[in-house]
Amino acid sequence: MLVSIVSFLIILLVIVLAHELGHFITAKASGVKVEEFGIGFPPRIFGIKRGETMYSLNAIPLGGFTKMAGEEDPGVARSLASKSKGIRFMVLVAGSAMNLLLPLVLFSISFMLPHDTVTEPVVVKDVAADSPAASAGIRPGDTIISINGQTIDNVNDLHRYIQMNLGNEVSMLVKRSDSTTDKIDVLTRWKPPPGQGATGIQIDIQSAIAGQKVVTRSEPFWRAIPQGAIAGIDTFVLFKNEIIRMFIGTASVQLTGPIGIAQLTGEMAKAGISPLLEFAAFLSINLGIINLFPIPALDGGRIAFVLLEWVRRGKRIPPKVEGMMHLIGFALLIAAMLAITYRDILRIVGGESLLP
Repeated sequence: MLVSIVSFLIILLVIVLAHELGHFITAKASGVKVEEFGIGFPPRIFGIKRGETMYSLNAIPLGGFTKMAGEEDPGVARSLASKSKGIRFMVLVAGSAMNLLLPLVLFSISFMLPHDTVTEPVVVKDVAADSPAASAGIRPGDTIISINGQTIDNVNDLHRYIQMNLGNEVSMLVKRSDSTTDKIDVLTRWKPPPGQGATGIQIDIQSAIAGQKVVTRSEPFWRAIPQGAIAGIDTFVLFKNEIIRMFIGTASVQLTGPIGIAQLTGEMAKAGISPLLEFAAFLSINLGIINLFPIPALDGGRIAFVLLEWVRRGKRIPPKVEGMMHLIGFALLIAAMLAITYRDILRIVGGESLLP
């Protein structure tokens, strides 16, 4: 429990600090008055004022904030609302932009640190009739070596690269039972029949377990940095594809709150620092994207008002109306978070894990 809490708070601090620094830096650079830059939510534990800005550490360690003058009221001097639409858009989107850039750093560090990688043979056990894999010529007994030139070290790699390319044709390099190799193009499906998966391939899990090896790897920085950038982009694609699968009904919607995320963080921390950094990168991407959703109280909701003003050719929504919308949105978000947290507590008490 202690490992989970400490790991969660450290990761949350890094992600939130990156997000709020995005708002803070762009606001300061644009001449917007920043009244307070806070880590955590009030009540305030400690604060120090430098210039016009109060820098504070607060008691509830579940977030942070950049309090700017007049966020909805253009009548306030040097307020955010008094700036042009372009500046307001830039300041509001900067937090999510930082969250989408942070994973490039986290992934790069995780690749540089020594970390254990599981390698195992990925052998085809069965191929569903009339599936894309069957039509392409994949046969039971084939070992999948690579997809689109990316080496497949384990079953998770196979799943990752297939999910990244849903709806597209992938090039699989397979080793046949007679040790010859073939390159086969296989179409992946968004909506496969139940039990078949995107390609119709069933993997021999027993062979994978029997042939498992653990290899310790680390990369020099000149290789880790581009690999980190690729991993960040790949994670973004996976997130996007998972959202699409939820909308078309082929993936279940699984929501978790701070307690559930803390539980997951603790489980990842037990696996080592590199998996923990990769998990932090995934959380940062989640926060960056979700925060852009057009929901009042989120950055995306505020951006929606800026875009609405642009569509209305400069005619603003009255500040009181916008402020009330954000207040209602915030109340609904808190209510949803409490409901999700209650479900997380029930799951933990029942001994369940969020990991498969």
